[in-house]
Amino acid sequence: MLGFNVMMRIVSTIFLLLLLTTPAVAGEINTILQADVTVINDPVAATKLVGEHFLALQWISWDHFGKVTIAKNDTAAWKISGRQDSRENNDYLSIDGIVTEISTLSFGFSGKIVTKVSLINNGEPVTRSGNMTFRISGKRRYWRLKEMQNPEDNVVDYIDIFFK
Repeated sequence: MLGFNVMMRIVSTIFLLLLLTTPAVAGEINTILQADVTVINDPVAATKLVGEHFLALQWISWDHFGKVTIAKNDTAAWKISGRQDSRENNDYLSIDGIVTEISTLSFGFSGKIVTKVSLINNGEPVTRSGNMTFRISGKRRYWRLKEMQNPEDNVVDYIDIFFK
């Protein structure tokens, strides 16, 4: 017959396994793990992503780009940060966060994107925070933010990161 301590370990282990396989808990654990390291599903796509790229928001300019840097890190999540400033007024786009996952046609981003455009949201900054996706569509030579709807105004923002 098993001792009391052995039985308690077995019951605890079973309880923990049941808890970890619950979808809500598994999702939380996955989010925590993704924040610690960038998951690379496609090494070729990762090579294309790392480095400095042009950054653009259509409301600011298609002619004068900003820059975004995606910094590789072998032991932690890759960092992404950049900015585009208008040459005509104080409008801007800024991005700061981490790359959570890299796939053939997309990459996951967790962080903050702030846009300030004089014609949108009464000229006040608009902040997007959390998990977002940039993806390649068709023969485009850039990744475009999938979550294009401006959260504060009834407009669509095209936020693009161009290939090198």
